[in-house]
Amino acid sequence: MSEVKLMKGNEAIAEAAILAGADAYFGYPITPQSEVIEYLMVERPEDRTGMVVLQAESEIAAINMVYGAAGTGKKVMTSSSSPGVSLKQEGISYIAGSELPCVIVNVVRGGPGLGTIQPSQADYFQSTKGGGHGDYRLLVLAPASVQEMADFVDLSFELAFKYRNPVMILSDGVIGQMMEKVIMPKQKTRLTNEEIIEQYGDWATTGKPKTRERNIITSLELDPYRQEAHNHKLQAKYKKMEENEVRYEMINCNDADYVIVAYGSSARIAQKTMEMARKKGIKVGIFRLITLFPFPMKEINALADKVKGFLAVEMSAGQMIEDVRLAINGKVPAEHYGRYGGVIHSPEEVLEALEQKIIGG
Repeated sequence: MSEVKLMKGNEAIAEAAILAGADAYFGYPITPQSEVIEYLMVERPEDRTGMVVLQAESEIAAINMVYGAAGTGKKVMTSSSSPGVSLKQEGISYIAGSELPCVIVNVVRGGPGLGTIQPSQADYFQSTKGGGHGDYRLLVLAPASVQEMADFVDLSFELAFKYRNPVMILSDGVIGQMMEKVIMPKQKTRLTNEEIIEQYGDWATTGKPKTRERNIITSLELDPYRQEAHNHKLQAKYKKMEENEVRYEMINCNDADYVIVAYGSSARIAQKTMEMARKKGIKVGIFRLITLFPFPMKEINALADKVKGFLAVEMSAGQMIEDVRLAINGKVPAEHYGRYGGVIHSPEEVLEALEQKIIGG
């Protein structure tokens, strides 16, 4: 029987990485995600599974260590919080351009700049639109509970290797710091080089056998036509993600007149708003995003044929709302409500915004 633990979201991420058979973690402490690396340092997974844990000298160093380890086909992860993820952007672009699998965790804090250590969701653009240079995308998962913080680690590794692409777990300071009961997955063994090749193909730099040419990991191509062909290949891969990896949850949307679109901690708050609204006779449903990229365009567009309006709720000045409006394509009104700079909205505030912006508007 699986053991039930009481853990912070950040601790659950760390323990799940060990249980997923991760080979290495490279990171640097920054609030509100520091418990990830602290847990790993205390837990000493090298004694349990052989997993390497290293605090790099900077976020830039950490992401380039991830780049090197990912090039050998290993399961490798890093984590940080908003300013730290900004520092990692060049390396993330290199990893995406080199088509390497890795898992990146962002426990978002308020900004811009150094901002505050309080929770935010203002890294949506950075995460879903490609925060670094070039036409690349990350597959982005948004957990809304400590359980999902744990569950999404192994899922992220699976998706990263399936598409040979970085996967981001986009959390926030609420989910990272809160404590909940969590059921941990079973321990997976770390893969050997032979098992890596058998499961994922012979693309990694695992040493050149006599049976093939050497593998070269790089994002550099000086011939523009060959680079364009590479970009076409990447875009085709992102299209497959959009076709196959959309994840979402619909709550009470069958009879809803109005729908709140949210993710992460905002989706949790919105559930209380939904309960309050329905007690007042207002039929409200929730469309919870689980993947932020790929975004559930078709599903929200279809829902727009059945409801009177949408309210996008996020702890930002309005980022996700752009994708919501693109998905709805003008069928019904879609408005934004958010608090930002580290302020968390209340269910009452969200209900008031719904009544004023959508129902009364």
